[in-house]
Amino acid sequence: MAAPALIALAHGSRDPRSPETIKALVDEVRRLRPDLRIEPAFLDLSRPFFGTVVDRLVRAGFDEIVVVPLLLTEAFHAKVDVPTVIAEATAKHPGLRIRCTDILGTEPIFLEVLDLRMREALKQARIRELDALVLAAAGSSDPLANQAVARLARVWGTRHKLPVTAAYASSAPPATGEAVRTFRREGRRHVAVASLFLAPGFLPDRAAELAMEAGAVAISEPLGAHPEIARTVLARYAVGAVELVPV
Repeated sequence: MAAPALIALAHGSRDPRSPETIKALVDEVRRLRPDLRIEPAFLDLSRPFFGTVVDRLVRAGFDEIVVVPLLLTEAFHAKVDVPTVIAEATAKHPGLRIRCTDILGTEPIFLEVLDLRMREALKQARIRELDALVLAAAGSSDPLANQAVARLARVWGTRHKLPVTAAYASSAPPATGEAVRTFRREGRRHVAVASLFLAPGFLPDRAAELAMEAGAVAISEPLGAHPEIARTVLARYAVGAVELVPV
């Protein structure tokens, strides 16, 4: 019996760099598990849409699918959009078994990726020392989602023995630029910003623009198609696949 297919489900973006990055991440997952059928899909704005991918897998003979939401926080997309498209797919295909896993989340191992991206940014900017760090994320009207980012920022700050604050591109204060300005008012002249985004797009660009205007000395690229992210996708898949096994 074939293993369940894996759908890596992202939000989607009008910015072509975003789906390109997601597809590169899926290629990295495939490299780690060439035995699995692994497909990217999007909720909106980018193709292929989730329903299209499910239709394709059903035609290929799959009756079990594990969906891994490529989301970093438990906000609206995770709580509403993802369950909605899964319900639509199961209603369309009676007998199809779909298991949705936990989101990617803000795993502590992602700090390794943040550090790598930050080192790349600091090298490009020729900066050797920092006074403070800002962890920039999308932001949400859901306070629990923002608290998850704030917790990761505290862990990161402890790790580097530097003051770190979380900031958001939308929906919640402080904005990235304001976080940088606050540190600079305290006399901290070398403030860098880490991008807690999975892929490039409008929000990461906006966060970076505001940070640069406020005087940030370096801004890292989003997490991207890093092997640690791919391994987390597969860890989520493994749990979902086990849950599909009949008891």
